[in-house]
Amino acid sequence: MQPKPNALAGRLKRGKGEIGLTSGAARTYHHTGENLSDRFGGNRLQQQGDSLVGGAIGAITRHIRAHDLMPGDRLPSEAALSRELNVSRSVVREAFRSLAAMQIIELATGKRATVAQIDHGAMGLMIEHGVHTDQISIQQIYDVRRTIETRIVTLAALRRTEDEAAAINARAAAMRASMGDEAALMEHDIAFHAALAQASRNPVFALLVGAFQGITRQTWPPGWRSRTTDEAREVMIATHEGIAAAVAAGDPARADTLMAVHFDESVRALLTAGMA
Repeated sequence: MQPKPNALAGRLKRGKGEIGLTSGAARTYHHTGENLSDRFGGNRLQQQGDSLVGGAIGAITRHIRAHDLMPGDRLPSEAALSRELNVSRSVVREAFRSLAAMQIIELATGKRATVAQIDHGAMGLMIEHGVHTDQISIQQIYDVRRTIETRIVTLAALRRTEDEAAAINARAAAMRASMGDEAALMEHDIAFHAALAQASRNPVFALLVGAFQGITRQTWPPGWRSRTTDEAREVMIATHEGIAAAVAAGDPARADTLMAVHFDESVRALLTAGMA
């Protein structure tokens, strides 16, 4: 009879908020692992290690949910989790590293792991990987951004505070003031779009806009340089100023129209630069 998958992987249980790896399941895994490895031609020790780390990752994330842990709250120590899950500390340590790479937890030398604030870093790395391995095109990125950011600017016009409207206007003004400094202008442009996402009052939009920043820093310079006339560059700056004014005026229709114009013009600039 073929061994049950849940016995091979190490059955995790929950009771009274505690999550652990049962010793019986662990014994079953050791007894059956060699036969499974022989059958599928894999490395038994590697399969065992991967399964244990994966089980630990799942147990830790369930622990966060079961105990209603919030950003900044501390997780149990490596030693405590090692005992609770009946795995080695190296397995827990590897699970911690994986969760930190996904930015689900934060690690600091000499301190207990804590629950992390949501962050766009992991998503941004995935998008950049997709672009650099030709699984995602720049034009597809801008198609998604156009869809997302027209919605963002609509919500920002409806929901922004006076302080947020002022900050968005200040970013547009900083863009105009930086027209002779390409690097500074790019950073003000990126911050302009981030400020709009913040004003939308939807943290998912802020995550998505943040995740595109790495690619934007690679596509923005060629796009700007492809605008070879003062008139073309003025159109870009003026469009941002118009978006800021529409948001400040609470005019979602005008803001949506200008954002669509901005992305259409940006795609044309990238086509001219040979990037889309």
